Amino acid sequence: MKSPLLSLPGAVPAEGVDEGVAAHYGDLFREQRALADGTGFVDLSHRGVVTVTGADRLSWLHLLLTQHVSDLPAGRATEALILSANGHIEHALYLVDDGETMWAHVEPGTQEALIAYLESMKFFYRVEVADRTEDFAVVHLPAGSIAALPDGVAVRETAHGRDAFLPRAELPAFAGTHGPAAGLLAHEALRVEHHLPRLTFETDHRTIPHELGWIGTAVHLQKGCYRGQETVARVQNLGKPPRRLVFLHLDGSEVHLPAHGTPIHLAADGPDGRKLGFITTSVRHHELGPIALALVKRNVPVDAELMAGTTAAAQETVVEP
Repeated sequence: MKSPLLSLPGAVPAEGVDEGVAAHYGDLFREQRALADGTGFVDLSHRGVVTVTGADRLSWLHLLLTQHVSDLPAGRATEALILSANGHIEHALYLVDDGETMWAHVEPGTQEALIAYLESMKFFYRVEVADRTEDFAVVHLPAGSIAALPDGVAVRETAHGRDAFLPRAELPAFAGTHGPAAGLLAHEALRVEHHLPRLTFETDHRTIPHELGWIGTAVHLQKGCYRGQETVARVQNLGKPPRRLVFLHLDGSEVHLPAHGTPIHLAADGPDGRKLGFITTSVRHHELGPIALALVKRNVPVDAELMAGTTAAAQETVVEP
């Protein structure tokens, strides 16, 4: 869905999966600094919004999600995954229950497949699942923001800020009173800085939760059965996920950032070395310079000097091998 905030001065549209909102508004680093200082907001109105209502919503979702939500208190934010039967990540949900409705925002364009799966699992439970993307827009307020939100708006608050489910018709007025607007590139730079994985960016068709550090934030290891739990339990007990997420400091002398999928290899092996992983997200940070997240094989030494294509990369451990 195309955001009305693309009409703001300096707005440059994002591309790919994030099409429909602004990549930036003319000054990427200023926008990053504003978010880091706790001011401004990010237009995430392209993200899917799904709600679940009904008396059984918490107990029902508890059976389907990787997270413990059967007694989730109203107003407490959490996140959860839906896995395949083999334990591969299919959906990532960012959740909050307001006492009557469970609200979730998900990656753009994934809500239809998510709802189809949820509908197939309703059986006799007293629940209703709805796609509210046309009615509600997600906006992100950074940590430290003191901006007030309208009464009645569902909000999920975490250490990284607040995600508000704002009525879509109120988005232009919200922008007029809560600026300055920061683009998605600024939001992505802070996401990478905080080592936060994102579905379809840090995941592929065989990604499991342990590889990305989603254990503990999106997976509850003591809850009952859910699809894919066997894989989670096996990897947890053996301690050997096949890959691990790393944070990379990239060579700042390069003009271009390595694109998603750029192969990772040992610097000692040269540009034709054996592929050990790939870049998932690369960004320019207002303080750290060019940085990236990447997935590498578990047995890559944590102190190894790496190359992302032809770009030198120094790694920091996110997920222990």
